[in-house]
Amino acid sequence: MKLSSYSLIAAALVMAGCQPATDEASTPKTELTEQASQKSVPDFWPEITFSTENSEAVEAKVDEILSTMTLEQKVAQTIQPEIRDVTLEDMRTYGFGSYLNGGGAFPNNDKHATPQDWIAIADAMYQASIDDSVDGSTIPTMWGTDAVHGHNNVIGATLFPHNIGLGAMNDPAIITQIAEATAKEVRATGIDWIFAPTVAVARDDRWGRTYESYSEDPAIVGAYAKAIVSGMQGDIASGSIDDNHVISTVKHFIGDGGTQGGDDQGNNIADEETLFRIHAQGYVEGLNAGSQSVMASFNSWHGKKIHGSKYLLTDVLKDKMGFDGFIVGDWNGHGQIEGCTNESCPQAMNAGLDVFMVPTSAWKPLYENTIAQVKSGVIPQSRLDDAVRRVLRVKVRMGLFEQPSPANRALSGNSEIIGAQAHRDIARSAVRKSLVMLKNQDNLLPLAPNMNVVVAGDAAHNIGKQSGGWTITWQGTGNKNSDFPGATSIFEGIEQAVSEAGGTATLFEGTAFEAGVIETASKAKPDVAIIVFGENPYAEGNGDISNVEYQRGDKSDLALLKSFQGQGIPVVSVFITGRPLWVNPEINASDAFVVAWLPGSEGQGVADVLFTKKNGDIKYPMHGKLSFSWPATPTQIVNKDDGETAQFAYGYGLAFGESDPIEAPLSESTGVDANAPLPAHDIYVLSTQKPWQLMIKDASGDTRVASNTVKSEGASVRTTDRMVQEDSLSLTFTDKATVGFYSPFPEDMRDYSEDGSALVLDVKLAEGLDNLSVSIGCSSRDCGVSLPLNSFAANSNEWQTVVIPSRCFVEAGASFAELFSPFALNANASASLLVSNVRFEANASSEDAAVSDIACP
Repeated sequence: MKLSSYSLIAAALVMAGCQPATDEASTPKTELTEQASQKSVPDFWPEITFSTENSEAVEAKVDEILSTMTLEQKVAQTIQPEIRDVTLEDMRTYGFGSYLNGGGAFPNNDKHATPQDWIAIADAMYQASIDDSVDGSTIPTMWGTDAVHGHNNVIGATLFPHNIGLGAMNDPAIITQIAEATAKEVRATGIDWIFAPTVAVARDDRWGRTYESYSEDPAIVGAYAKAIVSGMQGDIASGSIDDNHVISTVKHFIGDGGTQGGDDQGNNIADEETLFRIHAQGYVEGLNAGSQSVMASFNSWHGKKIHGSKYLLTDVLKDKMGFDGFIVGDWNGHGQIEGCTNESCPQAMNAGLDVFMVPTSAWKPLYENTIAQVKSGVIPQSRLDDAVRRVLRVKVRMGLFEQPSPANRALSGNSEIIGAQAHRDIARSAVRKSLVMLKNQDNLLPLAPNMNVVVAGDAAHNIGKQSGGWTITWQGTGNKNSDFPGATSIFEGIEQAVSEAGGTATLFEGTAFEAGVIETASKAKPDVAIIVFGENPYAEGNGDISNVEYQRGDKSDLALLKSFQGQGIPVVSVFITGRPLWVNPEINASDAFVVAWLPGSEGQGVADVLFTKKNGDIKYPMHGKLSFSWPATPTQIVNKDDGETAQFAYGYGLAFGESDPIEAPLSESTGVDANAPLPAHDIYVLSTQKPWQLMIKDASGDTRVASNTVKSEGASVRTTDRMVQEDSLSLTFTDKATVGFYSPFPEDMRDYSEDGSALVLDVKLAEGLDNLSVSIGCSSRDCGVSLPLNSFAANSNEWQTVVIPSRCFVEAGASFAELFSPFALNANASASLLVSNVRFEANASSEDAAVSDIACP
């Protein structure tokens, strides 16, 4: 789910919420209610075998409850708002079936909320939901949360390695232990339901959610899905869930790990059998284990949004496979369906969605519109009843009607459960088993613990960085070590292991090591350097990249490694990463190279493996094996079954004492022909190109341009003809306003920031050239840049091609690594013009002058 802590730019770009209201009458009822499939479901989709021992009693109770419910009460069961946008009075008035907290959402907006604070919210919401004084309903609500690597929104919780590290263990038994521990910590805060496990099978490491995938191999994903669902839910087949367990969610159905280009929320074009064989195995195993909910995915399959796919949600998942739990949407995912908005989407419910995840204030109009759509027949009454039946079935199965309020449940408010030592021991064990050693020249590892060790790198003493995204905040950014009570950084783990054996560990925080710059206890020159470095935290589409070269354009970590290597100091690299990356230069600058993935709160687990016992015996083996193929070039997309030759094959991982096959430096050639032209990055060519969306921003707010003509307070946009029908935009500004192209997630466009690259567009001016500027927007608040248009365009009413060198933006402080907006026109007064063919070109040309000769303002 895409949640809180947007930058100023990203906050303005929330995708579907900017759509104009849809006129329900404009969509024929037949399109909404008769979404008949064009084909039968193939037999390779299996039937789910899960059932409960008390199924007849469950159905009888569901029938009894459903028969007493009003239309309004039924619709309320399908609406899931977020804690920042719903009040206790709202819950009392409407009786929502569930609610959630997004990443970075806390009780009272307090990041350091205590377990008691979480319990207070849970209990108050529960009591409001069963208060029938307003809505007449006594159906208890449920609270859902993204506890994806432990109870990661709660200060002091145990943070387990992210899924990619767990996949390297290939150990389902410890996965069950992790799930059981997570369920207990979640229960301790009064929460009933976890949005996990993610069972995506990531096939393109450029995807920003690769670390949420256990493996590129569906066999590992399937085995883990079964293990984690069993651990979270316990023995639900016996009839109910006890106080030590929670409802689980297998997500995101389906194919999110196989989108084109690794784009988050992108398009999966696999044929159906491949969709099943590669991307469905986590659902087969997770649902057979009894998972009670499935989350629909943001992505599309062959161009159709999954949230609106009746074939996949109903025909396949519910009818063919026989899933009888409920399908919940992702964060306003229904609003991305063609013809829908966040506030109105009968298409989603008719396709099979049972619960709308609808954060922000959109929940109220969605509730009202859904009631109206059922009354009018746009949504059949039978479809609503089926959705509510599924929600009630799960609530009965989990024993929600018999359980006391959250404050009075067995584990609630027990602070000793949050970050319990037993849970940290499981996490520490998982860290040990997840490490993968790619290089070990002359059997440097494991190290004697009585050495004089220097530890360097910006991840060495940074618990937030070693924990990655989905850690307290959505992106995992903005955290300090003090935000992780009870946790251990990797340096702290090393320091403890070394000092206990009589050695010395010194933290070096510089960017380059020189002889004598630090001194250890007994000598100026350390025996060994352990450098801990890697990716900064990110989540979802914010982590999408254009290729997998590590630190492209900024080789500061490589320079640090070489500074030690140049002094003759043996170098052990510990790489923090959410995916395989091309690090051949960094491996060459290391004597040993260990991938630690994103280990979470128990950094001691790394030191446990790197050092021997005092007597020199191995303390813990180097256990992990790659569950993802490791790329040989920055542009290689490689999987175990595609015939490509990886740098390190799936399943690779050196053990201690094993001969290291690296006999010569790895190739540092990027495999990219520097003279080969890059294709243009089209922004608006004939029409708006994905992932960009055209929007107007003015005093009235943000308006998405989703039709031929859109008018806002300060500007209007309409399509017009130049070469072919509607291939250009006519822009009219009447006041201060911006018209531009945006994405909810940043795009890596560094390929278009080099010398010779330029923003190129065709314009035909009518008036107001001096009132216009061109801007791009990036992820940091201070890296957006605006340049006057009159520095590059002539004041002419004829069509002209405008070329703006990328270096002009770079020199003004822009970063192309994370662009939220590649082009926008800003007006400070009235202006009008026509625009077409907006694109970035890596090898741009100009009729008037060489791009290198164009002056920047």
